[in-house]
Amino acid sequence: MQKLIIDGDNRLCGEVTLCGAKNSGFKLMIAALLSGKKCKITNFSKIGDVLSTAKIIEELGGKVTFEENHELLVEGGTLNKSELSERHGRLSRASTYFVGPLLSRFGKATIPVPGGCKIGRRPLERHLEGFKALGANFKFKGDFCLIEAPNLQGTTYCFPKNTHGGTDVMIIAAVLAEGETLLENAALEPEIDDLIAFLNQMGAKIKRLSKRRILIQGVKKLKGASFEVMPDRNEAVTFACAALITKGDVLVKGANPDVLSAFLKKVKAINGGYQLAKNGIRFFCNNSLHSSRVTTAIYPGFMTDWQALWTVLMTQAKGTSIVHETIFENRFGYVEDLVKMGAKIELFNPKVASPETYYNFNWKDDRPSYFHAAKIYGPTALRGSRFAISDIRAGATLILAALVAHGKTELSGVEHIDRGYEDLEGRLQNLGAKIKRVNS
Repeated sequence: MQKLIIDGDNRLCGEVTLCGAKNSGFKLMIAALLSGKKCKITNFSKIGDVLSTAKIIEELGGKVTFEENHELLVEGGTLNKSELSERHGRLSRASTYFVGPLLSRFGKATIPVPGGCKIGRRPLERHLEGFKALGANFKFKGDFCLIEAPNLQGTTYCFPKNTHGGTDVMIIAAVLAEGETLLENAALEPEIDDLIAFLNQMGAKIKRLSKRRILIQGVKKLKGASFEVMPDRNEAVTFACAALITKGDVLVKGANPDVLSAFLKKVKAINGGYQLAKNGIRFFCNNSLHSSRVTTAIYPGFMTDWQALWTVLMTQAKGTSIVHETIFENRFGYVEDLVKMGAKIELFNPKVASPETYYNFNWKDDRPSYFHAAKIYGPTALRGSRFAISDIRAGATLILAALVAHGKTELSGVEHIDRGYEDLEGRLQNLGAKIKRVNS
């Protein structure tokens, strides 16, 4: 077991380069299995989600070769199993992503119920109903789902609610289906367009007819391809918030303003500074931060993965801030730890008309104990303490809090950080943070 030890109250300055997007790299590896040929993926992140995906591919008979300079090779021609084991399948929330390649190769797939972060339920039916529309049948047997389809057929399918993962898995499954597939109310995230561009390089025929309509013309086979993963926009926000909360000055190389517009708008509103550069975005803060009101939303809105980072930033802003989460039903678990550090935060449930349609999560999954908004009073002095990290973004949030806190903070459960960030402590050290990893 390892832990992070952080001595706070240090200003971060310098340059940091973004790694490849976590929410793109792992699914490109899976999409590569649709071809029996070798595919090269460059600029991937050396993170837990990529490593666990590689383990699943190898368990299924495929090959993953990690090379130098953030390059890897994926070969799917040797796949020989259609069932993901419970042990490896639960390493990742991406088990449904494998259904398309397995159906195209074997006509069947067996997957465990997806795992991943403990931030709320991931509605599996949004994926399974899509497979059903393509002609697949499914049934549950214990903790596994058995999916069968000798031949997938093109279809028209409208997602009842926005779903990033559902859009991904439908694209991957429909690429080799017979005929055309039209996806309506499809998600808009740029990582989905990364997937589309990769598959098109492999010989797929996919295009957005409009923002939320995607047309997929099925092809008989795909070829190998080489593709560079887009920079991680969640990393960009993490380093931006680290600069702002420490009153620092950091150039985030690779940050793309086109996919960060909702975040940049809020940075400007709170009196934070940013400046566009040829190779990224410089974030700085020399003045007092103002309070804000933020509501998470589907792309191009303020991303749910940013809300915990923004919440800790608002503990250092003057006034009362509101953060309203609408994507997941239970994503404020980290607040208890921030309060232990001295933050003044109250959780509550705002009154909204028609919550069943207002919230993107399934309303049936809500519980009386869940809160969907936080009221943050600032600025408040934070103090170091000891905590166990529960998920990726909560871990990054506690690190940000520790950077500005007085005293020492110890964080266990660093494997959650490693799932989504490559060498986060090393890159923060290069910016002046006093952070180190030690064995427990």
